Amino acid sequence: MNTSKMLWTGRIATGLFALFMLGASIAPKLLGMPVAEQTLAQLGWPPGYAFTIGLIELACLLLYLIPRTSMFGAVLMMSLLGGAMATQVRAESPLFSHVLFSLYLGLFMWGGLWLRDARLRKLFPINRKTAP
Repeated sequence: MNTSKMLWTGRIATGLFALFMLGASIAPKLLGMPVAEQTLAQLGWPPGYAFTIGLIELACLLLYLIPRTSMFGAVLMMSLLGGAMATQVRAESPLFSHVLFSLYLGLFMWGGLWLRDARLRKLFPINRKTAP
């Protein structure tokens, strides 16, 4: 694939990931929407944690979006998504729709970063075998 096409595909994937995180997760928590507290309560979290979790998510997302700190932000975001996955496991949520959703998001996030960052592609190359 052309490097320019990979870069733009990665930027679009990164933008979609960021928009999803802002709209579905971070904004409801930071704006104090009741749905955020209700959802966390259903998952077994005590009241009052939504805002703090939203700040942590926003910090991880900002680190991910800054090119110089993108890998560090991706590692932190994946750690956060792992915690969300553990919460879903503890709440005995459905496997493919709830528990693994954090994994799906993480793979999408890392895919966008892999496409837009040559350092990550060098670290994790995809080798193609060519026919002789």
